[in-house]
Amino acid sequence: YESDAGQYVPRSVFIDLDPTPVDEIRNGQFKKMFSADHLLSGKEDASSCFARGKYTVGKKLVPDAMDVIQRTVETCKSLQGFFIFHSVGGGTGSGLTDAIVREIR
Repeated sequence: YESDAGQYVPRSVFIDLDPTPVDEIRNGQFKKMFSADHLLSGKEDASSCFARGKYTVGKKLVPDAMDVIQRTVETCKSLQGFFIFHSVGGGTGSGLTDAIVREIR
């Protein structure tokens, strides 16, 4: 979408249980490209464990993730769909993503 300042901002949401990857976006050279309220991270990773990503550490982040996703979707004039890019292993890639997708359904 185009911001009030005339800058194009991608409609993307970054979610990770480990704060390091999201902090790289938040503080890196592309920080002006993405909206800061669409960068969501936890305080600890899931230690490559599906169950931690889905049932314990990740479960705490799901309500915040759904709130950010809903706010992003509501800004669209004509939403036709969206993509979810995730890794297939580990707690965030598989566990947290499974919890979010189940909540979206």
